[in-house]
Amino acid sequence: MLRLPIAAVVSSLLVLAGCAASPTRSDPFEPVNRKVDSFNQNADKYVIRPVAEAYSTVLPEPVRTALSNFFSNLSEVRNTLNNALQCKPEATLVSFGRFAVNSTLGLAGFIDIMTPAGFAARREDLGQTLGYWGVGSGPYLVLPLLGPSTLRDSVALIGDYQADPVSHASDVPARNSVDGLRTIHLRSELLGISNVLDTAALDPYAFTRDAYLQRRQSEIYDGAPPVLVDPDDPFADEPKADEAK
Repeated sequence: MLRLPIAAVVSSLLVLAGCAASPTRSDPFEPVNRKVDSFNQNADKYVIRPVAEAYSTVLPEPVRTALSNFFSNLSEVRNTLNNALQCKPEATLVSFGRFAVNSTLGLAGFIDIMTPAGFAARREDLGQTLGYWGVGSGPYLVLPLLGPSTLRDSVALIGDYQADPVSHASDVPARNSVDGLRTIHLRSELLGISNVLDTAALDPYAFTRDAYLQRRQSEIYDGAPPVLVDPDDPFADEPKADEAK
């Protein structure tokens, strides 16, 4: 869950406000998922969230903004590769241009020059790319510490990790420090989400599950997902890229 863009999460949660969904075929492992979700919630409550709150309190906003720009710039490598794999030439050029310009003129990405210039990030990951080419999502999964996912998106994490420049750093302590800082930074940006979740749903687990699945479907089809014959069946045939685009 820490990887989700804030605006996308909030929008999904508000759309589903007040809805507590019943179990569906998209979540055949619900008993196990709920146990993992409970573990994640406790880890967040007693460790991750307190550290994120301290982080937000200690670091001034300009520093947090610079770090946000830096981490966002790192993700442009992944964005470029996946936009290219989805045959989106304009988005590929924008992602590559953002990385090139912000990494140089933007002082390693700490300053975001491209967004004010009208070139917003085109976020894509391998899970979206697989979905674009017709790979079904598979069952819903809750990953330890990482949160909501699907079988497809979980497998795709391996490719996304390889597309992360930090993963190739030879200095292991430095690499782990950057990963840890990024995790805490992203969690600090989501501090308001848990309050919305607690007040908007009778069943936070089902609420989060449906929000995640709807958001991912929207991302794969760039905000215009097709209507499936059975939207609750994760193994149903999904339209191919040339039929949906």
